[in-house]
Amino acid sequence: MSNIITQRWLLNRRHFLRGLGTAVALPLLDCMQPLRAAAAAAEAAKPRRAVFVYIPNGVNVLTWQITKGGRDYEFPEPMRSLEKHRADLTPISGLHHPGGLGTAHVCGDLWLTGAKLSQEGGAYRNSVSADQLMAEVTSMQTRFPSLELSLAGGTGAPGNVINTLSWSRDGIPLPAEDNPRHVFDRLFGEEKGGIVPRRRSLNRRRSVLDAVLEDARSLRREIGGGDRVKLDEYLTAVREVEVRTERLDAWLNVPKPRLEPGVSGRFQRDVSKQQAGDYYRTMYDLIVLALRTDMTRVVTYMSGTEGNGLAIPEIGITQTRHELSHHNGDPEVMARLSRSDAFITEQFSYFLDQLTAARDGDEPLLDRTMVLFGSGMSYGHSHGNANLPTILAGGRGLGFKHGRHIDYNLPRIGQYNTANAGAHYGLCGKPVDDKARLSNLLLTMLQKMEVRAEQFVDSLGAVSEVV
Repeated sequence: MSNIITQRWLLNRRHFLRGLGTAVALPLLDCMQPLRAAAAAAEAAKPRRAVFVYIPNGVNVLTWQITKGGRDYEFPEPMRSLEKHRADLTPISGLHHPGGLGTAHVCGDLWLTGAKLSQEGGAYRNSVSADQLMAEVTSMQTRFPSLELSLAGGTGAPGNVINTLSWSRDGIPLPAEDNPRHVFDRLFGEEKGGIVPRRRSLNRRRSVLDAVLEDARSLRREIGGGDRVKLDEYLTAVREVEVRTERLDAWLNVPKPRLEPGVSGRFQRDVSKQQAGDYYRTMYDLIVLALRTDMTRVVTYMSGTEGNGLAIPEIGITQTRHELSHHNGDPEVMARLSRSDAFITEQFSYFLDQLTAARDGDEPLLDRTMVLFGSGMSYGHSHGNANLPTILAGGRGLGFKHGRHIDYNLPRIGQYNTANAGAHYGLCGKPVDDKARLSNLLLTMLQKMEVRAEQFVDSLGAVSEVV
């Protein structure tokens, strides 16, 4: 016992293996590390995860707004289902994207970039999204660098809404999937025809990439400086595909995880979007399964676009989120919007339930998973994008602290007079605190995922209140 306490058993880090006239330095072994250092190393090696869940068309701010800052706040009715998770989440009021979000119906596509969407030659371009910067850090440990989910799969066509939250370093939208069965098959299904044809397909892709790179190098010698810059950007994208191809090939030799009996059945069925609750919960269960089996550590879920949010017939709401958001002050429609807000929040609370119940070693999966729940629009009727509805949850094991309402709207006197709707909606059009930027929160999350970044888009620094 005394040897363990005093750690006399430790080997010197400079210990050598000697023989045949040579001296070979040993690798770093557990018996060379002090107990505290070993414990710190083990803690650092634990997975770090991030999930982003998007609400389309903002919320009914008159019933959503929390009216008191600090720890003894009360959840308003649409958020009441989150009460049981109070200790694991932080509602934040008053955040905004300084540059706005451009076209009103593409707020979700820019939520994680804070940039302005542009079109070049009929194709949408953006800047890299926060989730993809995280995926660059975690991708070496998982089969899939990230998982993109959406209410409507695909990336849309020029002129249409793009159905994804995720953008590559080249500003290209990453396709998202909306069918739980298809996602499950991609994550856990067997390779069609086995490994051999899949590897043959990857080899063909590799040959094409090699030919493209060779042609591009030859072309580079014949073009001007401006064109070389554009060509280099293209070559970077090709090399990224090359790296992903190599990674996919390596993972072919690693068996996919075996699931408990009965798990597959829940996902190998067609889930009707007419039953919104079942659809949302199935998608959330799929995210938990992907995280729990370490298939990926970064997930985005666009639960609807500004032009395509589910009706909820099971609670008597037949209009889409877009229709509800353009209520024109009609009390009945606004009441339905509040009920829709409550329903969506209940599904999110269910997601937190599952993350809490699932174990990651000796702690809840939620403690190693930070979750951002919110919208790129605050007040859908006028397309206001200040005072964005935002909730940060989980990640205690990553260093987040929760339990209070952070309110950047407090400097404005009487800002919570919901009886004066016009004054209250003013919070959604112009931020009270210009320094309260969503990019600050995204930067904080990036740093907790060990992305080496001192700034993200127009951030001014990390959010100290949550760390």
